[in-house]
Amino acid sequence: FFFEMQATSSTSKPSPAWTAAKPFVNGGLAASIGITIMNPVDVLKTRLQIAGGGNPITIARGMVAQEGVSSLYAGLTAQYLRAWTYQTARLGAYRSLVTAMQEQPGKPPSLLIKAGAGLSAGAFGAVIGCPAELAIIRMQADTALPLAERRGYANVFDALLRVVREEGPKAVLTGSGPTILRAMALNCGALASYDQSKEIIDEAVGEKGSRIGIAGASAISGLVGAVFSLPFDYVKTQIQRMKPDANGVLPYKGGADCAIQTLRQHGPLRFYAGFPTYAMRISPMITLTWLLLESIISVEARYGL
Repeated sequence: FFFEMQATSSTSKPSPAWTAAKPFVNGGLAASIGITIMNPVDVLKTRLQIAGGGNPITIARGMVAQEGVSSLYAGLTAQYLRAWTYQTARLGAYRSLVTAMQEQPGKPPSLLIKAGAGLSAGAFGAVIGCPAELAIIRMQADTALPLAERRGYANVFDALLRVVREEGPKAVLTGSGPTILRAMALNCGALASYDQSKEIIDEAVGEKGSRIGIAGASAISGLVGAVFSLPFDYVKTQIQRMKPDANGVLPYKGGADCAIQTLRQHGPLRFYAGFPTYAMRISPMITLTWLLLESIISVEARYGL
């Protein structure tokens, strides 16, 4: 990992407040670093979903040629806001819930407990992070529109303020239903499968907290999370980027209507448009987040934090 996993003992004892807050702070910090690296892939994923498919490399080259390298970092400020809302909440809540729900101290919790904690943490994080999620989609989708149709958001705060001013306060929760469902599916799959896979791999190699266990479990959880969540992510993206027509009518009444129309018009495979790019983003992002998170925890243990 980025730091040695060996931790030295310390006589100092962290305060109860820091102990409670630590999973949330660690999660937000790890996610922020990972997001900085992975934002270009997330932008490509959104472009692919808007286009209904395509070649990621061709789209990336076109973006750089026509809009500059900065287009690959569209929505980065919103991503940071999302990291310190959604990511902080879901990672911190999951670890806190698993610890609280653990039946026997020292014994790994059951898969059912992990899945339940993942569902709950995903829902909690999504509610907290929904405004940032909307800003990300709006800012990334904006760069794909013709110049005359672009909203031209300066940053995440400008995007949110304009959404409230132009569409009303409730608009920042546009797509909250699909966002929450997507987060629940993703976290149920990714978080629960990470812990479960790590336990199995560690047992196989005979080493608790092994590097191969963390890396392997991260890749597995990334794939499981992608399969579980992409249909919800597709619907969420369509809802959050929709604009009213000339008569002021939106194309979809809600998430369920979007799903039904998509299924009728394009078939079930449309929900998996951009899956390779989505999986490429999810798996490395989760791997990075877990590696960074484990390293942060190791440093804290070493210095008694």
